[in-house]
Amino acid sequence: MTRQCARSLTLAVLLVMLALTGLSPLRAVEPDERLADPAQEMRARALSAGLRCLVCQNQSIDDSNAPLARDLRILLRERIAAGDDDAAIKRDLVARYGDFILLQPPFNPRTLVLWTAPFVLLAAGGWVLLRRSRRPSALEHTTPLTEQERENLRRLLAQDQPDNPSGHPPHRP
Repeated sequence: MTRQCARSLTLAVLLVMLALTGLSPLRAVEPDERLADPAQEMRARALSAGLRCLVCQNQSIDDSNAPLARDLRILLRERIAAGDDDAAIKRDLVARYGDFILLQPPFNPRTLVLWTAPFVLLAAGGWVLLRRSRRPSALEHTTPLTEQERENLRRLLAQDQPDNPSGHPPHRP
């Protein structure tokens, strides 16, 4: 396979992957869960898109097929139909399940590590790379060969040469 062909194939695979990431995920909301009022259903969808499925952990409850996610979607819609506002619904869910239920947890002392860890790890990685780049390599600390070591090296190299059956080192100035 030529390099050009390999590059074209790689580009095609990347474009397909990019196109697939742009597709919206299939929603797990069942027809019997939906609210009759379209405005309330839109509120429920917007709110549930920001709530984490506690079983799947990296999906919203809107995207998850887990029974707990279904129960949370139904609870959410019941609260919306009862007239509760979004802030009250979120506050009650956070009180029950903690900040973990929010896909975007707030910045507070309890979530400080969550928000700062990526930056700390990035800075630590940069520091390690900087230290390694400034460290002199092992080749910089080598001393030149002595005349005896050079002679031993010539002899060993001469023995490995197929065109030198005598095993004697060739004459070098």
